[in-house]
Amino acid sequence: QNYLDNFWPDLKAAHELFESIVQARRERESESQENHGKEYPEHLPVEILEAGIKSGRYLQGTLNVNKHRAQLEAFVRLQALGSKDTG
Repeated sequence: QNYLDNFWPDLKAAHELFESIVQARRERESESQENHGKEYPEHLPVEILEAGIKSGRYLQGTLNVNKHRAQLEAFVRLQALGSKDTG
């Protein structure tokens, strides 16, 4: 803000862009505070997910995404109980 005020006081577009960025950042911070610091809201509470995993209703795994073809290739590696990972 100081740089724009001191060196480019008449450049209206730059000031508008700066204000837009500041506003977007404030909105993102307020959303983060509403979600208790989490980037995305949870779909189900942790307690329900843990109970579902224990009962076998839900499966727990790791999502692996191809960094070169992220929108086309991905797979989930499931964590099998008491044995090695299964694909």
